Amino acid sequence: MVESPDAKGLAKKAKGEKIDIDEEDPLAEIKSLQKEEISTEAIPVSELKKAKYEKQIPGEFDFDAFDSKGFGEGYSKDKRAEMEQMYSGTVTSVNSGEVVKGVVVGINDRDVILNIGFKSDGLVPLAEFKEMTNLKIGDAVDLFIEEREDAMGQLVLSRRKAKLVKGWEYVQTALDKDEVIEGFVKRRTKGGLIVDVFGIEAFLPGSQIDVKPIRDFDIYVNKSIEVKVVKINYTNDNVVVSHKVLIEKDLEQQKAVILTNLEKGQVLEGVIKNMTNFGVFIDLGGVDGLLHITDISWGRINHPEEVLKLDQTVKVVVLDFDGDKKRISLGMKQLTPHPWDALPTEIQVGSKVKGKIVNVADYGAFLELQPGVEGLIHVSEMSWSQHLRNPQDFMKVGDEVEAVVLTLDRDERKMSLGIKQLTEDPWTRQDVLSKYAVGTKHKGIVRNLTNFGLFIELEEGIDGLVHVSDLSWTKKIKHPSEFVKVGETMEVQVLELDASNRRLALSHKHMEENPWDTFETIFTIGSVHKCTIISKNDKGAVLELPYGIEGFCAAKNLAKEDNSKTEVGESLDFKVLEFSKDDRRIVLSHKAIWSAEEEKPVAGGVAKKKPAPAKGNTIQSINQQSEKSTLGDLEALSALKEKMSGGSGDAKAE
Repeated sequence: MVESPDAKGLAKKAKGEKIDIDEEDPLAEIKSLQKEEISTEAIPVSELKKAKYEKQIPGEFDFDAFDSKGFGEGYSKDKRAEMEQMYSGTVTSVNSGEVVKGVVVGINDRDVILNIGFKSDGLVPLAEFKEMTNLKIGDAVDLFIEEREDAMGQLVLSRRKAKLVKGWEYVQTALDKDEVIEGFVKRRTKGGLIVDVFGIEAFLPGSQIDVKPIRDFDIYVNKSIEVKVVKINYTNDNVVVSHKVLIEKDLEQQKAVILTNLEKGQVLEGVIKNMTNFGVFIDLGGVDGLLHITDISWGRINHPEEVLKLDQTVKVVVLDFDGDKKRISLGMKQLTPHPWDALPTEIQVGSKVKGKIVNVADYGAFLELQPGVEGLIHVSEMSWSQHLRNPQDFMKVGDEVEAVVLTLDRDERKMSLGIKQLTEDPWTRQDVLSKYAVGTKHKGIVRNLTNFGLFIELEEGIDGLVHVSDLSWTKKIKHPSEFVKVGETMEVQVLELDASNRRLALSHKHMEENPWDTFETIFTIGSVHKCTIISKNDKGAVLELPYGIEGFCAAKNLAKEDNSKTEVGESLDFKVLEFSKDDRRIVLSHKAIWSAEEEKPVAGGVAKKKPAPAKGNTIQSINQQSEKSTLGDLEALSALKEKMSGGSGDAKAE
């Protein structure tokens, strides 16, 4: 049991004795006194205590009955009802979390005192009213009730939270009713602007500021702007607004009017709103049209920014339009005469002209004589050389070049030009026949390789062919790339000259004497030489002989005496069976070195085998074979003698 001060005072009034109050039911003693109908002087009970009791045991304690027994504050029942009516008219019932109207009743250096109709006034820091520079007593403001009573029993209010709550209500209403509201642009941010609407920071994307792209967001900062709420995200407390939607409806009406009255050839005025590398987009007053880069100027330009600027007002002509897709093609150069129409009549085929290179392609370069008038210089017309090269090797964009008009078509507005015609054709010079006579030696640059040979440029416009067989006396070259590379310098000798057909036959091997004249005396038939096997196949092997020349050995003549296989890279002795200077051919045999079957050289360089003795040889059979061989040789020699005699007779007859 604990002692209650209120119960103690009641006990003193009633019996003059101490009353113990039960914690479970603090009104237990008062209820008992009520039953006993103690008629002592009125016991005051405050409204706060009454509310406390009512909250603890709602409906159990009848204060009206309590007062009727004489425990009130000296008021009769009617008087009490009158007082309650008067009191209820001056005190408002409020709850925490509500937004209510309050009236400023006082202002000091730190706080603003506000009356919300409650039993006590509230204080709000003066800093929360900084946007209300003219705040004065009597002004009504919205306030948020944070607490009806704090630890000190004071009413706690907030102006800032009231603005937020009301702001979200206004924003939601604006979204629901599609209303136009006014905001204040506080600052710019990445991709847009931050706009204050009803005390809430909303995001205005850059794409929603205007129908045309905005390049400078700073011009909107610290200015008011009308917007519409397009999206609310309560989870992240985000609000998205748009200014663009306010003008789109008007633009749709303007577009319909413009498209209805649009005609090809119509001249309009517009503002450049966007630039790309292929053209510019022009605002014609609610509808956009494309001015392609090729329709900006008669001259060649690389980017529209070379002649136009953003936000520039220009006049354009309608070239074409699609009402369904709302696409409009515009032109600007069509408003001026075509420069081909003003091309001087003095310019004819064969005329020399000057201009500036405006474009270089793989096939040639374009020379601009004047804006809008261009001619093509094909790569083949840049040099007398027969080998086409990259046009960039001759010129680049911006070069001032002189050229000769080769063809001219004013109706089709086409022109072909040449620059090699400014110099003499080297094949028509008078000194060509003497300079490149047969047997003369020269140096040139390898320009091209083919399967059958290579082309050498001796000077610009003078080329010659070196056949693959004329590259080396000793090596058998399958492709010129095995011997030389493009761009290398090579010494050659002229074998043949055909000036009328612009042809030169050249040779690199003729820069040296023919070594086969010497080889004929070294690699005689029957001579033995140390050779290295270079490669092998089913037919035989290629051998490397002394002095770097190559020979051939048939597969059957590769056999070793010990029957082991010959390997590539192995060096062995070989006997010469055949030698041909004209064909540059040498046939050899390793088997002939050790085999009992001797190889006998014969006229013409062909070696015949001497037949081996037959089984069961007798002196008679040997003599017969010898006699037969001797007779055969005699017959051959006799035939050769007669042929030589006949040849001599013919020579004498001549």
